[in-house]
Amino acid sequence: MKITGAALFTKALKAEGVDMIFGYPGGQAIDLFDALYDHPSIEVILPRHEQGLAHAADGYARSTGKTGVCLVTSGPGATNLVTGIATANYDSVPLVCFTGQVATELLGRDAFQEVDIVSISGSITKYAVTVLRREDLAGEIRKAFLLAKSGKPGAVVVDIPKDVQQALGSDAYTPSGTVTQPENPPAPDNTWAEEVAGLLAKAKRPLILAGGGVHIAGASAALQSFSRKTGIPVVTTIMGRGALPTKHPLYVGNIGIHGSFAANSAVSACDVLLAVGTRLNDRITGRTADFAKNAKLIHIDIEPSVLSRNVPAYLAVTADAGDALTALERHAVLTACLRWRRQIGEWQALYPLGMAGEGLTPQRIIEAVNALLPEAIVVTDVGQNQLWTTQFLEHRGGRRLITSGGLGTMGYGLPAAIGASLGNPGSRVVAIMGDGGLQMVSQELATAVVYGLPVIICVLNNGWLGNVRQWQELFYAKRYSSTCLRARRDCPPCCSGPSENCPEYTPDFIRLAESYGMSAQRVTGVEAVRPALEKAAGYAAGPSLIEFRLEAGANVLPIVPPGNALDEMEGI
Repeated sequence: MKITGAALFTKALKAEGVDMIFGYPGGQAIDLFDALYDHPSIEVILPRHEQGLAHAADGYARSTGKTGVCLVTSGPGATNLVTGIATANYDSVPLVCFTGQVATELLGRDAFQEVDIVSISGSITKYAVTVLRREDLAGEIRKAFLLAKSGKPGAVVVDIPKDVQQALGSDAYTPSGTVTQPENPPAPDNTWAEEVAGLLAKAKRPLILAGGGVHIAGASAALQSFSRKTGIPVVTTIMGRGALPTKHPLYVGNIGIHGSFAANSAVSACDVLLAVGTRLNDRITGRTADFAKNAKLIHIDIEPSVLSRNVPAYLAVTADAGDALTALERHAVLTACLRWRRQIGEWQALYPLGMAGEGLTPQRIIEAVNALLPEAIVVTDVGQNQLWTTQFLEHRGGRRLITSGGLGTMGYGLPAAIGASLGNPGSRVVAIMGDGGLQMVSQELATAVVYGLPVIICVLNNGWLGNVRQWQELFYAKRYSSTCLRARRDCPPCCSGPSENCPEYTPDFIRLAESYGMSAQRVTGVEAVRPALEKAAGYAAGPSLIEFRLEAGANVLPIVPPGNALDEMEGI
């Protein structure tokens, strides 16, 4: 039987188990949307902007473990996806993006809304292709879903010209298909595992560093079992936070530019470092020449290109984090590192994470979230709001936190929270946003309202692009260039900080939220934090927004200044 390419597209989605697709229609994708009209089992979610659409699919994927699926038209529809594609790919999120395209006969002729999205997205995807023949459509869709999930997950783009959507062809599509499924790297052999076990057993100051790859591999349980059997302390990257419960006796904290004193000091002083599922990028290492300078580095990652790329490894192994930790567990022995653990405990007691002051602070807000919504999925935006959350959010285990790590995308938080809420209808989702990030995607408030999503949106409003302002304060002599969000054209050109003469903040987030039909509250004092969260948590009919008015000058501390080693922190 012959069917159109658009009909095959919907058949393929159903065969791949897709029950939700995030789409925005347009001329070159109208046939695909028309085909979806007859298949209500595939729910089409309509965000208010294509970038929001991509982030929503990303949040859906991270929170469910499924593949996120996007559908947009050609030209600006496709280019508006680019930031979302890069965000997902940097953080190894499985995402399949379908884009409409002008007919094949018009390709390369500057047709209306024609862009070469394959070339544009080539460096930020695992695979990108324009399907030039109807007979290739089934194979390319099958390949897209396989590549998005296999090995190191990531983003894939399938560009489908309009004539291919309309052309008749075979109706054959099966999930097994004719495409060879990529395989994960083989698990480390016994020789490798025995060598690592021997190094750890002999170490006086062993340490485990868990990155986001531990979550992606579903290896949190294996990590907990291995650390318990060996007694080795664990630090995490921001993306790895939650791989060990934050109150676990072996958990030390996050490392990196805003890592805890104990965690950064432990990396700098350890003699064997087992790093699993992390790229060891510059936000983690500080001055790379001095990263774990006293240690033999054992680096495990599923992507061979990252091994020894930033920090030379004593032993580098290409492996899935779960396979590697399972293999190591078979050789685990209790290490003699009680003195080392006491030293780390002393560092934790001497320099605990915390924010000074008695008033309304981000720490107190996040601690209230911990107390009232301990099981909630928490999605952050990017900036100071993200960093405070990764410092103070408690994890009982598993992947509670969703955030943009590798690309650091402002505007990610709200649409990703929408995707997480859609994918987890029985769970509460909290979005922690900065005022700057929310203004990048505020139109997605409508999406949360029309789908009746009980997302609690916490806006930490300090009136600034706070993370950049902090750097300007600390490293650029308080030259606050283009970071004040209350600035007007008639403000002094060289502002040195807020005063009583500053204009009112724009917009009024309460009135904005209410205009969308949302419940909204403003909190200006610490005594109102808990009641506001309780009220929001009790409202399940749709989204609610709480604006927390913060002091402008709060900084994320401690900090490793640019060019410093991890143990050269300031603000401790």
